[in-house]
Amino acid sequence: MGKVFSQRPLTDFAASNGERVVVTGASGMLGREVVFELLRQGYSVTALQRSDAGLAALLPEEIRERFRQVRGNITDIATVEEALSDADGVIHLAAKVSFAGAWEDFLETNVRGTRVLVEKAKDAGISRFLFISSPSVAHTGVSFMGEGNGPATPEQARGHYAKSKAMAELLALESDSDDFWVGVIRPHIVWGPGDTQLVERVLDRAAKGTLPLLNKGTALIDTTYIDNAVDAIVAGYRRLEHIHGTPLVVTNGQPRQVAELLAGMCEAAGITPPSRSVPAFLARGAGSLIEKAWEIRPGEDEPPMTRFLAEQLSTSHWFDQSLTRRLLDWEPAVSIEEGYEKLGRYYRK
Repeated sequence: MGKVFSQRPLTDFAASNGERVVVTGASGMLGREVVFELLRQGYSVTALQRSDAGLAALLPEEIRERFRQVRGNITDIATVEEALSDADGVIHLAAKVSFAGAWEDFLETNVRGTRVLVEKAKDAGISRFLFISSPSVAHTGVSFMGEGNGPATPEQARGHYAKSKAMAELLALESDSDDFWVGVIRPHIVWGPGDTQLVERVLDRAAKGTLPLLNKGTALIDTTYIDNAVDAIVAGYRRLEHIHGTPLVVTNGQPRQVAELLAGMCEAAGITPPSRSVPAFLARGAGSLIEKAWEIRPGEDEPPMTRFLAEQLSTSHWFDQSLTRRLLDWEPAVSIEEGYEKLGRYYRK
């Protein structure tokens, strides 16, 4: 497991701008880095999360007064009301992210949690709400190349996570108005040093020889280096007046074959990249069976394969970033290749 640390040095904090932002899901890598970047740019931050992620201990002492933590569930009204007190805006990242699990759990956290946050933010007189979604809300299991920002389609989304996020995104956007700006950012496959959701699972399975390539890993996909995802989210919050009501997919804008992406991560950590190939149709069938078995007897970690994961690894999906970059007034700062170098430095330590 990766240790808790900041991807960027915790320096160069701007003076307080007097604005407080509530960030949900700050215990994850992306949420944690969003908190740090907001503090650098002069915001005060309230982190709403279930467990103590140890963020305050990482901050310089003179900045800690601008950070507070409220622990609890985003579906608990009293907890949410406490977190939203004196807040000017919300960045909502908290979600149940998994390839398997009971539908009721996804519905409770991703949909009901979003509803509570939106309703209580409006009750509190907050006018700025940024929902962090996923491109999977518009993915129907087939390839798409150079696409824009398609609408969320819960009825066609693949898997409980994508379906529940699509429902939550639409729910949030229903409240968008001139008095309550609701923006949507969809970062695609975020990765970086210490990432336990993707990178360390890839490395662990590659080291064990249990990470196959589907159709030789030729599918072309976009990803997003962590620093770029953070910058895009903070830019989205600052530019809500310009982006509200329009979902925006965020990526590095550098499509790569799956085999190349996995090899880059593995080689950075000194691990032999996967080379064994499995036909995608077999992986999809196996994934469906594993999902059913997982419902009966869940494992301790993510299932080795699901139908949704097989589709993601075997279908090309990359996005036109022109609208995103224009509306956010943003460009990625770290290339894929530079990201590999950062991974290598991290794992060499």
